[in-house]
Amino acid sequence: MKKLFFNRILFTFALYIFCFVSVMDADSAQESLLGSARVVFQTNYGDIEFGFYPSVAPQTVEHIYKLVRLGCYNTNHFFRVDKGFVAQVADVVGGRTAPMNAEQRKEAEKTIIGEFSDVKHVRGILSMGRYADPNSAQSSFSMLLGDAPHLDHEYAIFGKVTKGDETLKKLEELPTRREGIFVMPTERITILSTYYYDIEMETCQRDKSMLKRRLAASAVEIERQRMKCFP
Repeated sequence: MKKLFFNRILFTFALYIFCFVSVMDADSAQESLLGSARVVFQTNYGDIEFGFYPSVAPQTVEHIYKLVRLGCYNTNHFFRVDKGFVAQVADVVGGRTAPMNAEQRKEAEKTIIGEFSDVKHVRGILSMGRYADPNSAQSSFSMLLGDAPHLDHEYAIFGKVTKGDETLKKLEELPTRREGIFVMPTERITILSTYYYDIEMETCQRDKSMLKRRLAASAVEIERQRMKCFP
């Protein structure tokens, strides 16, 4: 009896270790796919930052990043928040409160081929919205609020949330209503503004600043030593 109990404990522990390692491996795999570009959506409930997977969905990444650079997501909103499933950004053509200029509209109305991959739909993943046509994605996309394996190979994954999970949790707690298949917030979740940056450039700037400080400190020390030796 004791032996059976001990074996069960060992099995449970081994299963826990396996699951922990699997999660760590999945996280590491996701991190390795990330490019250096970052985008921040500033919402009325907090900021959400995300990065892209250029090697997984290059055309989708280029398209979404251009929409961000053009300011297309400013004044847009999350039209869908289904707790444990997705928070979905509206298509910018109909979802913004601000009017669009010609360049914004031209890019927003483009459709992108379905760049489906083996990357899994887990919490934090960014996945393109589309209609029945697999090549009908435009500007609407979802931020996964939980694991959704039934979406794998059906919707194009192009990035992941890198900061702002606490904001997503706030969105999940908002009151909702159901309209057909959609669970929608009862109040508008506005994307007030957006900006983008490159983490490699920021790292280079920090390194350059640090090097300048070290060189200045070295110059001061050399001068101090010179004055000591040759007063």
